[in-house]
Amino acid sequence: MRIEELKPSQRVKGRWLAVLEDGSILRVGEGEVIDFALCSGKELTEDEAARLTAAAHRSDLKNKALDLLTRKPQSRWELERKLGEWGAGEEETESICARMEELGFLNDGSYARQVVCHYAAKGYGVRKLRDELYRRGVPRDLWDQALAAAEAPADAIDAFLRKKLAGRQPDRVELKKLSDALARRGYGWEDIRSAIGRLGIYPDE
Repeated sequence: MRIEELKPSQRVKGRWLAVLEDGSILRVGEGEVIDFALCSGKELTEDEAARLTAAAHRSDLKNKALDLLTRKPQSRWELERKLGEWGAGEEETESICARMEELGFLNDGSYARQVVCHYAAKGYGVRKLRDELYRRGVPRDLWDQALAAAEAPADAIDAFLRKKLAGRQPDRVELKKLSDALARRGYGWEDIRSAIGRLGIYPDE
């Protein structure tokens, strides 16, 4: 297999395009260019072509993982699932995740805190926060430390009720709707009842 042309990618810095004689294009990194001594006109043996194709595939997976993590933080579980969708094998997945962790782009502890802070800031309770951590595959041994960064339920519930009521007394129907809304946000009934008592809410008969 002959490399007809080797040229740098115009879109991705550090990536090279190896145009093969059959018209196919291998996207390789600088490491592959050096390791395989690639250049225009180089003849690849069948074994070299196979190894280069495998190396190009690994390089592409790493670039995809890096691009994903810089755009949207992920848990390791989420990245592993995404790599599987991209065709990565178990060994490739383990290697790429370990490298991303080494570079600091993948950190389940930091990610867990980001998830908790994001949803707590939106006014969600601990149950909802736990649901999000579970849904995103964050290891359970990281939950408590992340949840410690969440706003106290009392403050968040009080703020929600004040905003919705704007100083007026709700009737029983409205109070039931507000309580249900807080429950859907992940707050426990004890916390909700305590907040109602703190604000001196006495629904009309």
